[in-house]
Amino acid sequence: MTFEEYGTENEKKMMLLPGTCCDWQTNFSNVFDDLVGKYHLICVNYDGFDGGNDIFPDMITVTEKIEKYIIEKHEGRIDAALGSSLGSSFVGQLIQRRKVHMDHGIFGSPDLDQSGKISAKLQSMLVVPLLTGFTKSERKREKTKNLLKKTFLMEDEVAEKFMTCFSKFNPESIKNEYYTDLITYLENDINVEHTKAHFIYANKMGEKYLKRYKRYFHDPDIREFDMQHEQWLFGERKYAEPVLHVIDEFMKMPV
Repeated sequence: MTFEEYGTENEKKMMLLPGTCCDWQTNFSNVFDDLVGKYHLICVNYDGFDGGNDIFPDMITVTEKIEKYIIEKHEGRIDAALGSSLGSSFVGQLIQRRKVHMDHGIFGSPDLDQSGKISAKLQSMLVVPLLTGFTKSERKREKTKNLLKKTFLMEDEVAEKFMTCFSKFNPESIKNEYYTDLITYLENDINVEHTKAHFIYANKMGEKYLKRYKRYFHDPDIREFDMQHEQWLFGERKYAEPVLHVIDEFMKMPV
């Protein structure tokens, strides 16, 4: 597991937590330059997604490693954590467990799915081969790339970077990451003093996700955008700019 810090001359500390089957370099490549110019970034790659030989164990073990780093390197406190998709599950766990403190938990249009073990096993058995099979042939690779470009309005270069994630990580790590995310629950109405939960709501995902955000967190700050899941991170620049603007708003808010 790796932690890399950039923009250390900046005052406010923001941790970046990537999503499923991704490293931070790919996940946040479109917005990294914007964020590093304003914030002290702590960029995380989980076991199994950091270029090493370790396999991703489970969500709680990785959460404990993140907590340990924040405690040892930052005296147990950061200004914000920004999670992309599955990375938002880590943001939720860090807030819920209360082992470290953050002023702002920023959830990047997550699904926050939860299920029982049997359902999670079945889902991972279906999804993981799908993810890892996208690039097994040139025909599948080209078809997947065109789908990503059409759905998310990705640039060609971004689509290539994103697809590389599908093929460079161990399927066992992908399976463990996907499965344990589903069975690692958040409580309802999480309310931690001096911590605010902020949600970037991509309304094309559907209202059931909006209801989840309101169920899991007490009085969340929800900002709605007309876009697909994580389109602000992987799509055209026009999607990123308004989201970056509200992130700056979040970071200025008193808690």
